[in-house]
Amino acid sequence: MDRIQVTPVLTMLRIGGWQSYLVDDGTGRLLIDTGAPEGSADLLSACGTPDLVILTHHHVDHCGAAAAVHEHTGAPIAAGAGDAEVIRGGLVAPAPNFEDWELPIHQRVAAGLPPAAPAAPVAIELRGSQVLDVVGGAHIIAAPGHTDGSIAVHLVSHGILFTGDTVANVGEVTLGVFNRDRKRTAESFRMLAEIDFDTACFGHGDPIADGAAQLLRDAAARVG
Repeated sequence: MDRIQVTPVLTMLRIGGWQSYLVDDGTGRLLIDTGAPEGSADLLSACGTPDLVILTHHHVDHCGAAAAVHEHTGAPIAAGAGDAEVIRGGLVAPAPNFEDWELPIHQRVAAGLPPAAPAAPVAIELRGSQVLDVVGGAHIIAAPGHTDGSIAVHLVSHGILFTGDTVANVGEVTLGVFNRDRKRTAESFRMLAEIDFDTACFGHGDPIADGAAQLLRDAAARVG
């Protein structure tokens, strides 16, 4: 497990190649995404007892350890309304609509993951335009496209944006891959690029601690 201190209140936890983010500002503790199931023991040792877990979407590399975190800490789980029932285990996850070039990449990545995450009890369904009372206010932004219920999280008081898999930073800031609806994902990317923030945290790739908003705007302008 790698711990990367992004800002004084923000730590990225990289476990088995998958990423979670822990925000601890002294007033509360927020966990964004939980990585894959096999990383649950390392995640629990690092995250302590969060006040809240927010899942950006239902893919197993993001919600895979959510059930374990809830079971061991009692932390409530919040997720986009469009993904909540998949995370609860009540629906089968809809498959992405792959671009041809994405298929070999997905086959390689999926080989190291279970087909589904252990069912986790989503207590709070998120639809956007909500502000959750944790770490100074977590502003929820509906960002559909990667999955139907994908969300982003904006911590206005800390200048941090969590993009989920709508945006990636793999060599450069770019549109995320393996999307349910690429056009809607691109629209969500452009919408996120209009927000003011300093720090961007991605589902895949290193976070950008300073000057991230302009980099997202430049990248969004290149998305077709």
